Amino acid sequence: MESWNTSSEEGFILLGFSDWPHLEPVFFAFISVFYSLTLFGNTVIIILSRLDLHLHTPMYYFLCHLSFLDLCYTASTVPQLLVNLSGLDRTISFGRCVAQLFIMLSLGGIECVLLVTMAIDRYAAVCRPLHYTTIMHPLLCRALVVFSWVGGLVNSLIQTGLVMAMPLCGHQLNHFFCELPVLLKLACEDTGGTEANLFVARVIILVCPLVLILGSYAHIARAVLNIKSMAGRRKAFGTCASHLVVVALFYGSAISTYLQPIHKYSEGEGKFVALFYTVVTPMLNPLIYTLRNKDVKGALWRILGKGTDSR
Repeated sequence: MESWNTSSEEGFILLGFSDWPHLEPVFFAFISVFYSLTLFGNTVIIILSRLDLHLHTPMYYFLCHLSFLDLCYTASTVPQLLVNLSGLDRTISFGRCVAQLFIMLSLGGIECVLLVTMAIDRYAAVCRPLHYTTIMHPLLCRALVVFSWVGGLVNSLIQTGLVMAMPLCGHQLNHFFCELPVLLKLACEDTGGTEANLFVARVIILVCPLVLILGSYAHIARAVLNIKSMAGRRKAFGTCASHLVVVALFYGSAISTYLQPIHKYSEGEGKFVALFYTVVTPMLNPLIYTLRNKDVKGALWRILGKGTDSR
């Protein structure tokens, strides 16, 4: 058995999708397109949220941070995945692997807490509309975002430290990036105690925020049902539908990956689930939030109109 010190010196080989070599060119083409759309869509949302005064609201302030997270999420995995699929280089150094694990867990944790803040914003908008501007004060919004970042970073530091403290045997990772369950499978010793500690950390960063989100939407649903007019119900539901879809996509893939026991984790299935939440979901988020959003469409036309007028 090879020791942890050997792994730290030689790094790891990311097998990626080498089990399906005939699919690698197809994956490369589709992922390249999705990555381009992700960069474009999320960058547009950030620019519009910054430039258009009509979007200087708590909802778009949080959405701007969500788009930034999606950009970071894809940038930390997709370029390396494309190199892997091209067959040019399947290796990753120990230091880069640790950094990637920390960054991915951090961004995932930050998004968990950020989705809670967005649910709080929707709760205030639907259930406390007369006091909305008082409740969602800019100082509170900034404090919630800071809390999201600090919470995600601290939780990631704990999980990364627990994994890196274990001796690992071998150099081959059956994945396209340094994913936590795959690294645990390389452990040379019993991981029962580490898994228990990791499970607690994951419950704190995954389950607790999800409970708060569901609780917020339970209150929102009750408030919507008390609205007498059908038009009012549709408007209230429309303000929350996009956020609910994003929550379902994010938590569905995260729970299936991080809350199941390691011995039940399938590396083959795990790669495709990871492909969904690192490539597909960040590309879909801008579409989900803007497809039927008149505010964003209006901001886009105003910005484009100004650009045309300046010429």
